[in-house]
Amino acid sequence: MKRLLSLYIIREIASLFTLGIIVFTLILLMGRLIKLTDLVISRGVPLSQVSRMIAYLMPSFLVFTIPMAFLLAVLLAFGRLSADNEITVMKACGISLVQLMPPVLFCGLVAALLTLTAGVLGVPWGNSAFKQLSFEVLRQNVAVTIREKVFWDDIPGIVLYAEHYDDERHILKGVIIHDGRDRLRPLTIFAADGVLGGGSGQRDLRLTLSNGSIHSAGKGNDYRLVSFGEYIMTIAAPGSTGVGRSEQDMAIAELWQQVGNGAVPSQARLKSAAELHSRFALPFASLVFAVLAVPLGMQNRRSGKSSGFSISIAILLAYYILLSLLRTLAERGAIPPGLALWLPNLIFLALGWSLLRMASLERSFPFPSVDMFQRLFRKKI
Repeated sequence: MKRLLSLYIIREIASLFTLGIIVFTLILLMGRLIKLTDLVISRGVPLSQVSRMIAYLMPSFLVFTIPMAFLLAVLLAFGRLSADNEITVMKACGISLVQLMPPVLFCGLVAALLTLTAGVLGVPWGNSAFKQLSFEVLRQNVAVTIREKVFWDDIPGIVLYAEHYDDERHILKGVIIHDGRDRLRPLTIFAADGVLGGGSGQRDLRLTLSNGSIHSAGKGNDYRLVSFGEYIMTIAAPGSTGVGRSEQDMAIAELWQQVGNGAVPSQARLKSAAELHSRFALPFASLVFAVLAVPLGMQNRRSGKSSGFSISIAILLAYYILLSLLRTLAERGAIPPGLALWLPNLIFLALGWSLLRMASLERSFPFPSVDMFQRLFRKKI
């Protein structure tokens, strides 16, 4: 009996969970699809390369969409069970709310393991591969994308401006370049002429400048001016050097090494520590949502799926806003990264446990409904 009931609940959650992943992933992907579609239409990038870019982006999306989809699935599943009085029948058969939790927690554990795999293995691999492929596409089409008298910023950290550009011979006139890849010492380069070409390696870009000057500013009043007759500026592909590599591109071992490296600036160590904790805190959110969604779903009897969707969005907004705020404070050194990244889970777990206890004792609690929001909106009008 209990085995059949567990399989029934798992099947109910699994179907909604799969649908939720597809919907939420497509929503997050819409912002990227506009730019990726422009690559196909404007630059003639093959559809196969764009498909690979989308595949590389998937792990970074799944880290967020898996917990989101799981929360929505549990809310809708228990909302339907409650609306059809199936929860009441189960209680009449002597099945308590505590006995309904193991299949939900099992689904939450599966969702947590999927999120952990996507975050620990998929995110650094996907981000690095996406940057390398994007640079390769840019290198192949750079001559087409540069326009005279237009600021060109397709390469992160570099802004290029040219008064005149000969796209056949790849010659630039009146060149201004801002190179901000090194945040501690950004460069501003002025040159009369420039020639765009490939680097010594096929994966690099090389810009040969002539008759110009390099301006750099450091800390305090440190300022340097260098005049040159010829200057070769090489832009290496991502992964070939450490420049332009963010915390999201690093594996767990690299993050751990950077956190413990005293030679690394404190701000970079704080960001690495925050990213390290987020790789494990975000997967744990699925287990937190399992405890929180069951009592909320059981209270959602009359409003149906629309209310369940609204409540899930409200919970997700509250969770991720709190997480983003605490992570920003942790990266600034105001809060220890471990406490900041795990505190939202602890807060929502405590809230879910209290609601679950009230539901098991047959106590009602204030439950926002769609009708309530509609009445409030009408009063304001």
